[in-house]
Amino acid sequence: MATAGKVIKCKAAVAWEPNKPLVIEEIEVAPPRANEVRIKIVATAVCHTDLHHLFENTNEECFPVVLGHEAAGIVESVGPGVTEYQPGDKVIPLFISQCRECHFCKSPKTNQCEKAWVGRNNVLSTPDARLTCKGKKLLQFTGTSTFSEYTVVNQMAVAKIDPAAPLDKVCLLGCGICTGYGAAVNTAKVEPGSTCAVFGLGAVGLAAVMGCKAAGAKRIIAVDINPEKSEKATVFGATDFVNPKDHSKPISQVLSEMTNGGVDFSLECVGNVEVMRSALESCVQGWGVSVIVGWTDKEDFSARPVQLIAGRTWKGSAFGGFKGRDAVPQMVKAYLDKKVMVDEFITHNMTLDKVNDAIELMKHGKCIRTVMTVSPQ
Repeated sequence: MATAGKVIKCKAAVAWEPNKPLVIEEIEVAPPRANEVRIKIVATAVCHTDLHHLFENTNEECFPVVLGHEAAGIVESVGPGVTEYQPGDKVIPLFISQCRECHFCKSPKTNQCEKAWVGRNNVLSTPDARLTCKGKKLLQFTGTSTFSEYTVVNQMAVAKIDPAAPLDKVCLLGCGICTGYGAAVNTAKVEPGSTCAVFGLGAVGLAAVMGCKAAGAKRIIAVDINPEKSEKATVFGATDFVNPKDHSKPISQVLSEMTNGGVDFSLECVGNVEVMRSALESCVQGWGVSVIVGWTDKEDFSARPVQLIAGRTWKGSAFGGFKGRDAVPQMVKAYLDKKVMVDEFITHNMTLDKVNDAIELMKHGKCIRTVMTVSPQ
């Protein structure tokens, strides 16, 4: 492309400080360096993790930043050493990289990667920033920063996808859907004929419901304090809906009574430590498995040791246990083959300049996913 090797000036939504609206600014995006890919972002969605950073991260060293990590786009140019990707390729940036070389990547037991951004304050360090605005370096959220018309990502955090894929749909496979679906299929390893409970029916929770159904669960109990989520949960495979507010007893006791002692598998998709404990306590003793999927790093969680001694397993899941570069293209194919739902998660469509409206919808639980058009395909 004509822009290859040049600084690109484009629009991006900049978070200058915590707890303040994002500002649409003109930014400069430097050319990719060795092993990097510059991507024209076509579509991006708002995820609750973006809100977590904006509203709950009070560390001013984590600002200014360009948020966004659930997106799809087209490769504009590549840096030296990049052979897997070419300009024009359709891709999904990944917030958990897959270098394919570290001991994590070589193990089938995990999708963690030594070079992943998770755990590094979720940002690219300032000296390495490829994004600048008004002479200031902008941090990159999870190494991706997709609330921008262009971004630069390391090649180990890019998944090349089928050119037939509609980018304004499959962008959701960059985080929420894979996270919930994989938590059920890969992490919990839900078994055919089992009983499951999914706590929290945002995009991640609904994807977990879909994953439980795909794994063959015979009963899937969807749990949420918003009664309007009941109908949506049924679309993805839920057989029951329980609103904790409708009961005077703990939700774990309600579920235990519904299932003759507890569910086989529970998935917490809220990011609330009290709900995490409730999800664990909802599992049957002896073999129940509870998976923490919701993201938070602000509080400690707790449980009584006997709850695990009795045979329950408590585990966590990031990005659904998927190794991104390998698995995301497969999930895109599954969508194209109509084996997983994606369109059904999209409740709103906007443009990037309405990003604050999209954030408000997410903040107040008024949407499942809002997809923002960033650039024309």
